[in-house]
Amino acid sequence: MPGATHGTTSPTIISQFDKDIRDVHLIYDYDAKDKNELPEKWRYEIWFFSPTRIVYAIHGGPMAGRINYQTASYQCIRPGELWQCNWLEETGTICSLVYDIPNKKVSTLLGFSEGHWEHPKEAHGDKRNPEDFERWRGLAKIGKQTDRFLLNEQADILESFRGKGDLVPIGGDEETI
Repeated sequence: MPGATHGTTSPTIISQFDKDIRDVHLIYDYDAKDKNELPEKWRYEIWFFSPTRIVYAIHGGPMAGRINYQTASYQCIRPGELWQCNWLEETGTICSLVYDIPNKKVSTLLGFSEGHWEHPKEAHGDKRNPEDFERWRGLAKIGKQTDRFLLNEQADILESFRGKGDLVPIGGDEETI
Protein backbone atom coordinates (compact mmCIF):
# COMPACT_ATOMS: atom_id res chain seq x y z
CA MET A 1 0.00 0.00 0.00
CA PRO A 2 1.82 3.15 -1.15
CA GLY A 3 1.45 6.18 1.11
CA ALA A 4 -1.29 6.91 3.59
CA THR A 5 -4.82 5.79 2.98
CA HIS A 6 -7.48 7.81 4.77
CA GLY A 7 -10.83 6.60 5.93
CA THR A 8 -13.80 8.19 4.22
CA THR A 9 -17.01 9.67 5.47
CA SER A 10 -19.91 7.52 4.35
CA PRO A 11 -22.07 9.30 1.77
CA THR A 12 -25.14 8.08 3.69
CA ILE A 13 -24.41 10.45 6.59
CA ILE A 14 -23.63 13.64 4.65
CA SER A 15 -27.11 15.14 5.18
CA GLN A 16 -26.77 14.59 8.95
CA PHE A 17 -23.19 15.93 8.83
CA ASP A 18 -24.52 19.08 7.13
CA LYS A 19 -27.14 19.50 9.85
CA ASP A 20 -24.98 18.72 12.89
CA ILE A 21 -21.39 19.77 12.32
CA ARG A 22 -20.53 21.13 8.86
CA ASP A 23 -18.79 24.49 9.38
CA VAL A 24 -18.93 24.13 13.19
CA HIS A 25 -16.00 25.75 14.96
CA LEU A 26 -15.12 24.70 18.51
CA ILE A 27 -12.80 26.30 21.04
CA TYR A 28 -12.07 23.99 23.95
CA ASP A 29 -9.76 23.52 26.92
CA TYR A 30 -8.21 20.35 28.24
CA ASP A 31 -7.44 20.20 31.96
CA ALA A 32 -3.93 18.79 31.68
CA LYS A 33 -0.64 18.81 33.52
CA ASP A 34 2.70 20.27 32.56
CA LYS A 35 5.99 18.34 32.67
CA ASN A 36 6.17 19.02 36.44
CA GLU A 37 2.66 17.59 36.96
CA LEU A 38 1.23 21.05 37.68
CA PRO A 39 -2.26 21.80 36.33
CA GLU A 40 -2.48 23.78 33.12
CA LYS A 41 -5.02 24.43 30.37
CA TRP A 42 -4.37 23.27 26.85
CA ARG A 43 -6.51 25.39 24.49
CA TYR A 44 -7.39 23.97 21.09
CA GLU A 45 -9.71 25.01 18.32
CA ILE A 46 -11.07 22.97 15.45
CA TRP A 47 -13.24 23.81 12.48
CA PHE A 48 -15.16 20.94 10.88
CA PHE A 49 -14.64 22.41 7.43
CA SER A 50 -16.11 19.66 5.23
CA PRO A 51 -16.78 15.89 5.20
CA THR A 52 -13.14 15.42 4.15
CA ARG A 53 -11.22 18.19 5.97
CA ILE A 54 -10.63 19.83 9.33
CA VAL A 55 -8.71 23.00 10.16
CA TYR A 56 -7.25 23.51 13.62
CA ALA A 57 -4.90 25.51 15.82
CA ILE A 58 -3.31 24.67 19.17
CA HIS A 59 -2.86 27.49 21.67
CA GLY A 60 -1.77 25.72 24.87
CA GLY A 61 0.32 22.77 26.05
CA PRO A 62 3.39 21.22 24.45
CA MET A 63 1.97 21.51 20.93
CA ALA A 64 0.99 25.21 21.25
CA GLY A 65 1.83 27.10 18.08
CA ARG A 66 0.67 24.41 15.64
CA ILE A 67 -1.66 25.54 12.83
CA ASN A 68 -2.88 22.80 10.54
CA TYR A 69 -5.49 21.32 8.23
CA GLN A 70 -5.95 17.62 7.59
CA THR A 71 -7.81 15.08 5.55
CA ALA A 72 -10.36 13.64 7.99
CA SER A 73 -13.22 11.19 8.11
CA TYR A 74 -16.32 11.34 10.27
CA GLN A 75 -18.70 8.84 11.82
CA CYS A 76 -22.10 9.72 13.18
CA ILE A 77 -22.44 7.83 16.45
CA ARG A 78 -25.78 9.35 17.45
CA PRO A 79 -27.42 11.99 15.20
CA GLY A 80 -27.58 15.41 16.79
CA GLU A 81 -25.46 14.22 19.72
CA LEU A 82 -22.20 12.36 19.05
CA TRP A 83 -19.72 12.52 16.18
CA GLN A 84 -16.28 10.99 15.75
CA CYS A 85 -13.61 12.63 13.60
CA ASN A 86 -10.37 10.79 12.71
CA TRP A 87 -7.20 11.84 10.92
CA LEU A 88 -3.52 11.05 10.39
CA GLU A 89 -0.86 13.76 10.72
CA GLU A 90 2.27 14.28 8.61
CA THR A 91 4.19 13.66 11.84
CA GLY A 92 2.79 10.11 11.96
CA THR A 93 0.41 10.99 14.80
CA ILE A 94 -3.02 9.37 14.72
CA CYS A 95 -5.92 11.45 16.08
CA SER A 96 -9.46 10.46 17.03
CA LEU A 97 -11.85 13.05 18.42
CA VAL A 98 -15.41 12.56 19.70
CA TYR A 99 -17.63 15.65 19.76
CA ASP A 100 -20.41 15.36 22.35
CA ILE A 101 -22.83 18.08 21.27
CA PRO A 102 -25.34 18.14 24.17
CA ASN A 103 -22.71 17.80 26.91
CA LYS A 104 -20.31 20.30 25.30
CA LYS A 105 -17.34 17.94 25.57
CA VAL A 106 -14.53 16.79 23.32
CA SER A 107 -12.87 13.44 24.04
CA THR A 108 -9.71 12.49 22.18
CA LEU A 109 -7.25 9.70 21.77
CA LEU A 110 -3.97 10.79 20.25
CA GLY A 111 -1.27 8.34 19.22
CA PHE A 112 1.72 10.68 19.01
CA SER A 113 4.62 9.45 16.95
CA GLU A 114 7.93 9.38 18.80
CA GLY A 115 9.18 12.25 16.63
CA HIS A 116 6.17 14.44 17.36
CA TRP A 117 6.04 13.77 21.11
CA GLU A 118 9.78 13.94 21.75
CA HIS A 119 10.28 17.05 19.59
CA PRO A 120 7.15 19.15 20.14
CA LYS A 121 8.75 22.48 19.23
CA GLU A 122 9.59 21.11 15.79
CA ALA A 123 5.90 20.21 15.41
CA HIS A 124 4.97 23.89 15.77
CA GLY A 125 4.33 26.11 12.77
CA ASP A 126 1.86 26.40 9.93
CA LYS A 127 1.41 23.72 7.29
CA ARG A 128 1.11 26.47 4.67
CA ASN A 129 4.82 27.15 5.26
CA PRO A 130 6.74 24.58 3.15
CA GLU A 131 9.61 24.39 5.69
CA ASP A 132 7.18 23.52 8.51
CA PHE A 133 5.40 20.95 6.33
CA GLU A 134 8.66 19.17 5.45
CA ARG A 135 9.95 19.30 9.04
CA TRP A 136 6.72 17.66 10.23
CA ARG A 137 7.17 14.88 7.67
CA GLY A 138 10.66 14.31 9.07
CA LEU A 139 9.22 13.81 12.57
CA ALA A 140 7.26 10.81 11.27
CA LYS A 141 10.55 9.08 10.39
CA ILE A 142 11.74 9.04 14.01
CA GLY A 143 11.02 5.77 15.82
CA LYS A 144 8.79 2.97 14.59
CA GLN A 145 5.05 2.33 14.54
CA THR A 146 4.98 0.97 18.09
CA ASP A 147 7.00 3.89 19.49
CA ARG A 148 3.96 6.01 20.29
CA PHE A 149 2.82 8.08 23.22
CA LEU A 150 -0.91 7.50 23.72
CA LEU A 151 -2.78 10.40 25.26
CA ASN A 152 -6.46 10.34 26.03
CA GLU A 153 -8.00 13.53 27.34
CA GLN A 154 -11.36 15.19 27.72
CA ALA A 155 -11.99 18.89 27.16
CA ASP A 156 -14.74 21.37 27.93
CA ILE A 157 -16.08 23.32 24.97
CA LEU A 158 -15.92 27.05 25.69
CA GLU A 159 -17.32 28.27 22.37
CA SER A 160 -19.25 26.66 19.53
CA PHE A 161 -20.20 28.65 16.43
CA ARG A 162 -20.35 28.33 12.67
CA GLY A 163 -17.59 29.68 10.48
CA LYS A 164 -13.83 30.08 10.36
CA GLY A 165 -13.39 32.39 13.34
CA ASP A 166 -9.70 33.33 13.41
CA LEU A 167 -8.61 30.24 11.45
CA VAL A 168 -7.40 30.61 7.88
CA PRO A 169 -9.75 28.94 5.39
CA ILE A 170 -8.61 26.28 2.94
CA GLY A 171 -9.85 25.37 -0.51
CA GLY A 172 -10.45 21.75 0.46
CA ASP A 173 -8.13 19.96 -1.93
CA GLU A 174 -4.76 20.93 -0.43
CA GLU A 175 -2.07 18.28 -0.04
CA THR A 176 -1.96 16.42 3.25
CA ILE A 177 0.49 13.73 4.34
